[in-house]
Amino acid sequence: MVANPIARDPGTVEAASPVAAVQASTPGQGRMMRRAAAIGWNLLPPLSFVVIVGCWWAAVKAFKIPPYLLPSPDSVFERLVADRALLWTHAKVTLAEILLGFGLTIVLAIPLGLVIALSRVAKQTLYPPIVLLQLVPKIAVAPLFLVWLGFGIESKVLLTTLMTFFPLLISSISGFQILDTRLLYLTKSMGASIWQTFRFLRFPAALPVIFAGVKTSATIAATAAIVAEFVGANEGLGYVLLRGTSTMDLQLTFAVLVVLTLIGILINYAVELAEWALTPWQRISRT
Repeated sequence: MVANPIARDPGTVEAASPVAAVQASTPGQGRMMRRAAAIGWNLLPPLSFVVIVGCWWAAVKAFKIPPYLLPSPDSVFERLVADRALLWTHAKVTLAEILLGFGLTIVLAIPLGLVIALSRVAKQTLYPPIVLLQLVPKIAVAPLFLVWLGFGIESKVLLTTLMTFFPLLISSISGFQILDTRLLYLTKSMGASIWQTFRFLRFPAALPVIFAGVKTSATIAATAAIVAEFVGANEGLGYVLLRGTSTMDLQLTFAVLVVLTLIGILINYAVELAEWALTPWQRISRT
C-alpha cells in the first residue's frame, strides 16, 4: 500500500501560526483577536516608557544615589506638580518659539524645494548659497541674532527656522524629483494641465518624502528653541533649565526635561496625524 504524502503522523504536534489561528476562528473571535493585538501594539510605547522610569527608580533606590546627582522619579513628579504654574508659563513661550520657527520653515522650505527641483536655473543659483549657509555653525551666529534682534522671541524664531530649514528643504527637493518622467509624459498625452499634474500626481508622490523631512525638522525644532534660549533669554524652558543647573537644582532640571519631552511627543503626534490625514493611500496600502 502506497503511503499518502499528505497524511501526517498523529503523534506529531504542529504549531499553528497566529494568522492561521485567526483564520480558523469564527469571525467574531477573529475580530476580537485583531482588536486585542492592535491594542497591545499601541500600548508598547507607553509600556516601554514605564519600564524606563521603573529602571530609573530602581537604580536610585538600589545604589542609594543622592538627589543632588540623580533625583528619583517620584521627587521629579512632585516638583512638576509644585512648580506647574512656573513650568506652564515658560513652556508657552518655548512652544510659541517652536511653532513659529517650525511653521516658518514649512512655509519657506517646501515651495523653495519645488522651485529648485523643477528649475535648473534655481538649482544653480539658489542651492549653493543655501548649502553654504548650512555649513555655518548656527551656534556661532546665534549671538549675532541677539545683537540684531534683541532678547525677544524674534531671535529664537529665526534660529529655530535656520536649524530646521535644511533637512526639510532636502526632503522637498528629493520628493518633487522622485516622480517617474514616464508618468509625466502620460498625463501630458492625456491632456492634463500643469496644475492638474501637480495636484493629482507630483504633489501626492512627493508627500511621503516631504513628511520624512517634516519629522526630522520637528525633532530639531525643540532643540533649536532651547539652544536659542541658552544663548540669551529671560523666559522660556531653556532659561529655567539654565537656572536649575546653575543652582544645582536637579529636580527642577529634570522637571523641565520632562516637559520638553512631552512637547516633543505632542509635536511628533501632530505630524503623524497630519501625514495620516494627507496621505490616505498609504493607509489603504498598509491594510
